[in-house]
Amino acid sequence: MAKIKESSTNFGNKQTLSSCCTEVYAINLIGGQWTLAICCALANGKLRFGELKKSIPNITERMLTLQLRKMEANKLVKRIVYAEVPPRVEYELTRSAQELTPILNQLEAWGERHKIIGE
Repeated sequence: MAKIKESSTNFGNKQTLSSCCTEVYAINLIGGQWTLAICCALANGKLRFGELKKSIPNITERMLTLQLRKMEANKLVKRIVYAEVPPRVEYELTRSAQELTPILNQLEAWGERHKIIGE
């Protein structure tokens, strides 16, 4: 996955749009196939890493790890580590990210309609 250099025009455009348009800011946080897929998988509650990986077809462990770290940094996902042997780690949506659930449901409904009509 290519990272946008902070000195690039693309990065500058993204930053400018994000600062003046809250919709673009929001999409920059949740945009990308993996972030949305992870949000959808966690919409029903906490999951362990292995459960999360199984629920998202074709995601690699490395990509899932990178996306979870990014989502944690963006305060979309909370990582819960239990002091057990062996260690147990669960992931869940933050309260802020849980507010996306109705929006995700609307996107799902729109996607189903769009698949059928194709327009």
